[in-house]
Amino acid sequence: MVAMRARESFLLIAVTVALLIHAGPSQRAIAQNRPTQSVWIDPSTGLMWAAKDNGKDVSWRKAMKYCRDLHLNGHSDWRLATIAELEGIYDKAVEAPGQAGPSKSPRVFTWHVKGNLFLTGDEWSGRQMTGRMPLESYEYHFDFNEGRLDKDPSGWPYPSSGMRALCVRGPDQDRSRAVIDVSPATRKVAI
Repeated sequence: MVAMRARESFLLIAVTVALLIHAGPSQRAIAQNRPTQSVWIDPSTGLMWAAKDNGKDVSWRKAMKYCRDLHLNGHSDWRLATIAELEGIYDKAVEAPGQAGPSKSPRVFTWHVKGNLFLTGDEWSGRQMTGRMPLESYEYHFDFNEGRLDKDPSGWPYPSSGMRALCVRGPDQDRSRAVIDVSPATRKVAI
């Protein structure tokens, strides 16, 4: 009887240790791969990037708000990057650690992004384009796995699934999106 209890205790301990060993490395890998710096400054553009995206599904409008409201590294002038800026930090030869999949059960993944930025999905751009039809508009996003941009129609079902907000600060590198507004009331030129 005593030998049987000892054997059951041994088996219970062995199974518990095996489960801990099996689960341990992936959790350790996730913890080790998280960025230690809160920002990265791209030496080629001078743009300051948040070291990680927001980490969960977010719609384009909420991504815009997330970056506008972000206070990080003593700065509060964050925004979503343009497509040109996102393309500028893509590098097929780089494998930066990150995660992919649903926010509730992410898996370890690598992304082709400079600066060792920690990404968890495709990244929205701060650009919205109107289509040829009235009320037709699209939001663009960038896939750092495939190295390509894509667009989703506004209001498309599940537009936030797998979509994230990666914030940047500095001068807008995509001058093609500038809008010139000359207001006669204030006589100001806004670009």
